[in-house]
Amino acid sequence: MYWSELAWLIPIFPLIAFVVIGFLGNKLFKKAEGGGYVAIAMAAISCFISLMVAYEILSGGYPGELFKQSLLWINVPGQDLSFTFNIGIYIDTLAALMLIVVSFISTLVVIYSVGYMHEEGEKKRRYYAIISLFIGVMLGLVLSSNYLQMFIFWELVGLCSYLLIGFWYTKPSAASAAKKAFLVTRVGDIMFMLGLFIFFVGFGGNLDYEHIFNFNFEDFVGGNSMLTLGTFFIFGGAVGKSAQFPLHDWLPDAMEGPTTVSALIHAATMVKAGVYLVARSYPVMVETPDTMLIVAIVGGITALMAATMALNNPNIKRVLAYSTISQLGYMFLALGTGGYFFALTQEANAGYTSGMFHLMNHAFFKALLFLSAGAVIHAVHTEDMRLMGGLSKKLKITSLVMLIGCISIAGIPPLSGFWSKDEILASVWETGAENPIFYLLYIMGILTAFMTAFYMFRLWFMTFKGEPRDHHAYEHAHEAPKVMWVPLAILAVLAFGSGFALFMGFGEAIVPSIEHWHAHSEDIAGILTTIFSEWQTYLSIIAAALGIYLAYLMYIKKSINPDVFVATPGRKKVYDFLLARYGFTAGYDWIGLKVVYGLSLVVDWFDRKVIDGIVNGFASITVHLGNVLRKGQTGFVQTYAGVVLAGLSLIVILLFLLGGLI
Repeated sequence: MYWSELAWLIPIFPLIAFVVIGFLGNKLFKKAEGGGYVAIAMAAISCFISLMVAYEILSGGYPGELFKQSLLWINVPGQDLSFTFNIGIYIDTLAALMLIVVSFISTLVVIYSVGYMHEEGEKKRRYYAIISLFIGVMLGLVLSSNYLQMFIFWELVGLCSYLLIGFWYTKPSAASAAKKAFLVTRVGDIMFMLGLFIFFVGFGGNLDYEHIFNFNFEDFVGGNSMLTLGTFFIFGGAVGKSAQFPLHDWLPDAMEGPTTVSALIHAATMVKAGVYLVARSYPVMVETPDTMLIVAIVGGITALMAATMALNNPNIKRVLAYSTISQLGYMFLALGTGGYFFALTQEANAGYTSGMFHLMNHAFFKALLFLSAGAVIHAVHTEDMRLMGGLSKKLKITSLVMLIGCISIAGIPPLSGFWSKDEILASVWETGAENPIFYLLYIMGILTAFMTAFYMFRLWFMTFKGEPRDHHAYEHAHEAPKVMWVPLAILAVLAFGSGFALFMGFGEAIVPSIEHWHAHSEDIAGILTTIFSEWQTYLSIIAAALGIYLAYLMYIKKSINPDVFVATPGRKKVYDFLLARYGFTAGYDWIGLKVVYGLSLVVDWFDRKVIDGIVNGFASITVHLGNVLRKGQTGFVQTYAGVVLAGLSLIVILLFLLGGLI
């Protein structure tokens, strides 16, 4: 028996935890426990099976490195188009990678939650129930064998994020952030649904991955233009879920939820679902180079724009949120680059592999950064970095592991973030020979690398170095308990060393399901020679080093005053413009108030005056006609007999006249 045959159990165990904690929690658990240990146990079992399945697929232990299982097959015949719906399991190398990321990080987050959420009392049962549901539906999304099944789990992921972002729903800002996340991501979901409609018709009523990936695209109903439109809408779904420009503004507000929720959303679940959707759709999307170009451009713009918004934000969690948006932009830039290059040349470059490599590395160092920020907030009870400082003396473990995370995301070798970021930038530069736009995207990527290093070390210096700026918070600060710092230590090891998977055949193992995709494997010496013999590598390292050095000059040595950015009215406007997120928040509010609300008023008027008017008009005519006819009901037999006689006479006359005409 293969472990893959048990893959259907992977999402089941977290869902069991959801049912047990959510519906039986009051009877089975003490208020102080809240079902946390049940959530940990079920997540851990799911994680163990996921790791065994992933190892089996990635190592070639399962024949063909692709496991398919149909759990329920429904065929609906139609006159013009039949519909086939398969509820099943589809595990290839991409799904195996996602199983590792989602299950492992989710388990660590739930363990960490035992310490972080210990003061929440009765709310803990609701927290552990929803977070178990969140893990289960995300794993279900990864294992789905078709787009419709994925879309069902896709929507459930959005529901869970809404419930967890608004966990403290009595706080107006949390309730507002949850609604904003739900509504903005629905825009992307509508686009995703439109893409599925096009795929449904174009692929002959079958949304199964195996059917679509082996389809002759020349037979797509509507031709290549309709296929391009379909892939564009599919990408639109990813834009909403993964908070890409212009639907990015919901993610910073999502920091109103518990920090553990932020770690889960940013590292393993919600926002990674959009990247997974594009990667999963790669065999289709590479047939549409225009869509791939849009993916790359949107990714590049998002990466740079989000990085600028993190430069001066004082909130430790929001800086990390902007960082996530930016790093997701890197992933889309990589996927778009790789797909565009393949569409033009029918040859593979490092775009796809580096994008998935960065997804994995980012999951580890971003979970580390968010959970480290949670340990800081747990110690000082504030998210404002202006009230921190000097905490490395009180939080020695947290400061060390967070430093590892900062170095990794900054892209300094040999930590993990360097390898995947460098491969992304190399693939973008290579594709510039096919389209000069990618040279511009490369420059944007380098600028993003510089700013990433600056704002991450600005965060670390302001939090852990210098003198305490709030002595009351400093005096009460203390290191996180063991149940919190042990997951941090594990993630720190992965943030340091996961990049070495490049030397263990990652590029050869993680390839899309495309027949002519040629993966090039190299030995360790060959990879090192290739990477460190290119000038682009040193440029990215120099950009990151300059960013760190600038942060050092401003916040440690203080030879540059941070107030220089607000020293003049012009600079102050730019500073405030970045804090205002380029006006996107105000723009969303304007659209909601003026456009959506105004349209709702028009629809309300049309409903009351036109729709209700027509219905009420018919009712009024019927009642009036009834009142007129009612007067003919006299109750006298003589009257009724006269009416009958008159009617018969009229009929005879009409028949005579018509007969005469004939």
